[in-house]
Order: sequence, then C-alpha cells, then structure tokens
Amino acid sequence: MASSRSTEDTLELFRLTREAVAARLAGPAPLPEPDDLHTIALGEGTRVTEAAVLVPLIHRAGRVQVLFTQRTAHLDDHAGQISFPGGRVEGGDASREETALRETQEEIGLASASIAVLGRLPDYEIPSGFRITPVVGWIEPPFTLHPDPFEVAAVFEAPLEHFLDAASYQRRQFRFRGRHRHYLAIPFEGRYIWGATAGMLYNLCRMLRTR
Repeated sequence: MASSRSTEDTLELFRLTREAVAARLAGPAPLPEPDDLHTIALGEGTRVTEAAVLVPLIHRAGRVQVLFTQRTAHLDDHAGQISFPGGRVEGGDASREETALRETQEEIGLASASIAVLGRLPDYEIPSGFRITPVVGWIEPPFTLHPDPFEVAAVFEAPLEHFLDAASYQRRQFRFRGRHRHYLAIPFEGRYIWGATAGMLYNLCRMLRTR
C-alpha cells in the first residue's frame, strides 16, 4: 500500500463496526496504484469461470477477526493454500452472495443464518481464467464450524488490523510458463497468505482505509 499511516492512526479514523464496514463497501473502490502489478484483466476471448468467496469478518469482544481456511494437500487446485471459503457459481445460484454462502456452509459448516452480508469487493481475476466475486460477511459469535475434511485442513483467524498495516504486504514475483507473475504475500504467525487471497485482502483494506 502507498499510505504510510500506521495501524493506530487508521483505527483512530475508522472504527471497525459492522455499520462502518458496510458504509465503506458501499462506496467506490479505489483506483489501482502504479505498483499494483499483481492485478490483471482477463483478455477478450478468455474462457471465464465465475466464482465467489466469502470474506468472513468475526466480531469478537470489540475486535474484528478475519477467518481463513487452509486447503488440504491432496486437492487438484491450490492444494495447501490459505483461502476464503468459496467456489464456482452453479446454475441454481441466484446471486454471487448465494454462491458464497452456499460454498461456506459446504466447506466449513457455517450456517448462512449466522452471516450478515455487508457488501462486495471488486471482482478479482486470475490467470487461470477465474473471475472471483468476494462477498464480505459479518459474523457474531457464538457459532459452530464443521469443516469438510476432504477440502479443509484447518480453519484459523487473524486480526483485521494486521491487514490494515502497509508493512504486512510483500510484493513478489515468479516466472511461470515463460512469463513473470506478480503477486502479494502476507506472512502471519508462521503462515503465508498469498495470491488471490492476499490480493482480495488488499482490496478490502484499501476500501476500509479510504476516508
């Protein structure tokens, strides 16, 4: 992120309440910054797969946590990676919100009735042809989780404040199929959040930090 404000300064300007988050999401998304090389736009003629994920914000004792899943190591796609619950849009889904809520219940057993949808983030496109709609949900404890052991190796939480800190984001690149790929990465307590998940968090936190 380009901003040099500390997390403490940010939180003085913005209190992480359900209403405040919803209000920020209702506003326009910030324009990409010059060094946002991790963002791409799928080219004309690309075969696009539509998908949606839930970005779960959990309100605990006045603080907000972000819930993540870690995928099992045997999956064909993104094995072992840290992600948000979600998946492909199915024909019976009436909206991206319905996709995100359905997939969340299937993956981690979190009932849709426990989730208040606050809004969407900008669609996030990745080189494999997926166009992902991130849906932000607010969750008040208590709630129960029943992760699908086939898909989910672990579920964990991290404080949202960590992702409001510009120093948390690393800009990285690698060479893949003859091309350089740029991506964001966020280390957190021995875990490594990267790729689309880090990119969507970046978009969320830019919207939350915008005055």
